[in-house]
Amino acid sequence: MVRPSRAAAAPGRPRLLVLRALGLGDLLAGVPALRALRGAHPEHEIVLAAPAGLAPVAAATGAVDRLLPASAPGRAVPDALAWTGRPPEVAVDLHGNGPPSHRLLSALRPGRLLAFAHPGTPEIDGPPWRADEHERERWCRLLRSYGVPADAGDLALPRPDTPSPAPGAVVVHPGAASAARRWPPERYAAVVRALVAAGRDVVVTGGPGEEELVREVAAPGGRPLAGGLPFAALSALVAGAEAVVSGDTGIAHLAVAHATPSVTLFGPVSPALWGPPPSPRHRALWHPGPPGDPHGRRPDPLLLRIGVDEVVEALRAVADRGPRRPVPAGNGERAGPGHPSAEPPGAPRGPRPRRAAP
Repeated sequence: MVRPSRAAAAPGRPRLLVLRALGLGDLLAGVPALRALRGAHPEHEIVLAAPAGLAPVAAATGAVDRLLPASAPGRAVPDALAWTGRPPEVAVDLHGNGPPSHRLLSALRPGRLLAFAHPGTPEIDGPPWRADEHERERWCRLLRSYGVPADAGDLALPRPDTPSPAPGAVVVHPGAASAARRWPPERYAAVVRALVAAGRDVVVTGGPGEEELVREVAAPGGRPLAGGLPFAALSALVAGAEAVVSGDTGIAHLAVAHATPSVTLFGPVSPALWGPPPSPRHRALWHPGPPGDPHGRRPDPLLLRIGVDEVVEALRAVADRGPRRPVPAGNGERAGPGHPSAEPPGAPRGPRPRRAAP
């Protein structure tokens, strides 16, 4: 079990520090890179600098030995890391591409620092950053440039032992960290109404502070699960669900990790940057258009182009395991061997607005 800890490592064991002090979806998108580091450095203690609440997620990856609590508002770089003892033998920047994250790690005087190149930190001789690259592939490419083999399809999580609070239900998750990625609650409620009318068992989930939103969306006949489930329960819920529908947020990545059929509503950021691997199990709904602000204070116009009937039809298709065809999303990487999401790529992509990196 990975627990948040500031304790120093056992004497003599080399340490590898990874900075990814972001959210649930960010950590899940970084799983292939974390596993690549685990495979390349089996003798190292791998320490992940991330929010303390993500310790159970880090443990589920099988790639992290210890979590060093680290966070900052929004997607900013933490001011400092509570690192103790000797410098890490290796430090890896999976947080961003700018000088703030580079300098945070450089201050620890690691034996080796793996990071993307940036004009503001010319001493780092890394590969170039590409704004139009899928998040999972981006960090795998970084590691490959330093000689670490990495497979962007190695993203599956093991099924949790915890029982699901609603086995076989359709999970509707209307929340997201920013308003720009929140589809209107009345539209989610209309989806719930259609699913209930079709005889589906529906649960509506939300995090702390989203109780009112969850009640509103669940009102047509869904069961509210508000307040934020512990990760073990949330993971079990998603793993045992008939399908998951949400915006571009953490639970969508969790559905992919468990190969649970999913429908993800994208806008303002393209699924070419953050979407699921091409698979008949996953639908990424996306209407291309001018790039928007992923941290905006109101639903993005591209997200609002998605209609209720479109979502209901997509859910029906993935839940019924419809005809095998690529989802128009993703970056073309495969899912890991044996993962039910695995399928050759080949879907078209729309314009690619970037999600800002620190």
